Amino acid sequence: MRRRDFIMFVGGAVATPLVARAQQNERIRRIGVLQPFAKDIPESARVAAFVQELQRLGWTDGRNLQIEYRWEANDLRKAAMELVALSPDVILVSSTPAVNSVQQATRTIPVVFTQVADPVSAGIVASLAKPGGNMTGFMVFDYEIAAKWLELLKEIAPNVTRVGAIRDPTSTSSIGQLSAIQSAARLSRVEVSPLGGRDGEDIERTVTEFARGSNCGLIALASPVTNNNARLIISLAARHRLPATYAFRSFVAEGGLISYGPDPLDAHRQAAGYVDRILKGEKPADLPVQAATKFELVINLKTAKALGLTVSASLLSRANEVIE
Repeated sequence: MRRRDFIMFVGGAVATPLVARAQQNERIRRIGVLQPFAKDIPESARVAAFVQELQRLGWTDGRNLQIEYRWEANDLRKAAMELVALSPDVILVSSTPAVNSVQQATRTIPVVFTQVADPVSAGIVASLAKPGGNMTGFMVFDYEIAAKWLELLKEIAPNVTRVGAIRDPTSTSSIGQLSAIQSAARLSRVEVSPLGGRDGEDIERTVTEFARGSNCGLIALASPVTNNNARLIISLAARHRLPATYAFRSFVAEGGLISYGPDPLDAHRQAAGYVDRILKGEKPADLPVQAATKFELVINLKTAKALGLTVSASLLSRANEVIE
């Protein structure tokens, strides 16, 4: 064997186990994911989008990443404490109530949030530009979008004069959204009645009572309560023939009438980018909270027809998607 070939052979023999050992010793990072709803509802597609984007960025569950999930519609505090006890490198969490639960459980583990309306007023971050602390993320929208839901309801169902707003009375976000609807309603001469509460039973009772009146419509505010009871709310609207507006496309895909709001899949893809940056050494305190930039208007023509509504050409032309 020539000397040069011998050196290459020995070098290769040494390098191969070194590469294998480096691959074996690659640190597996751990992510905690807390979602305030059951795994089997349409909103779970948000997490799938998050995981897909992580894969695009080079993070694969089971290879260099371990993802611990908690799907919890009720005891968020317990779920948050369970995730924190696992000492993950970063936590992804959605909704203001779920973020508050994680905040109570840790002030040190990095956290990226989504689906939060007003993180400053909720005490989650110090400011949008400089969050400070261990949390940053993506706002779902500002409260004024709720006035748009009322505007769309009146546009698609002009005869509506009484609006029932399904909300969570304990949620800061719901309170802000309801206030925006009530302010807009005074200008539109529409009467607004808060409906719903903490669970489906309360939603069914209050909506049924409200529907006994005339010229009624519904707005389902964006909250874990409405997400977890989406199918119930849609069925109640159909049963009582109530035009209704929603914050997310998933409601309309399930049979709701009309929705306007940010694309939650896009927000979770962006959240994956922040998680990637944190895993590579950046700090949440240095990553600004970002507002939603991609909004969508979705209309279900089949539902409109069932309610006896004629959707104007103007409204149809503005829709990002029409479900027939």
